Amino acid sequence: MVDNNKIKHLEFIQNVIARMCSNSFLIKGWAITLVSALFALAAKDSNMHFVLVSYIVIPVFWALDGFFISRERQFRDLYNDVIKKTEDQIDFNMNTSVYNIGDRTWCAGILSKTLCPFYGVSLFTTVIVMFLIKYL
Repeated sequence: MVDNNKIKHLEFIQNVIARMCSNSFLIKGWAITLVSALFALAAKDSNMHFVLVSYIVIPVFWALDGFFISRERQFRDLYNDVIKKTEDQIDFNMNTSVYNIGDRTWCAGILSKTLCPFYGVSLFTTVIVMFLIKYL
């Protein structure tokens, strides 16, 4: 017997998870593009003010990316719970507020083991570029 409602509910959740992954990927791309453009402007004019803007841009993108990571984790938990339900228990509920605990919070998303190295390297690179522009 095929559980059509269950399959449809899982598809809804999987679509949201895919959007969260896509958004996270796009945020990383925009962060690198914008920071690279700021570096290019700073190098062209030897103006360190452009590099200093990176210290605002990187944390903003980091926080936004952390939000998408945390929401993706919450929807994965919802997905796992829906798998365990029977056909008559399917209510198409997409509320993930019960999963907003522990390593599923926004702060935990920001400090995730995938985002810290990526944005940490970005901040470290900004420091290096700042010193190169200043002393070269």
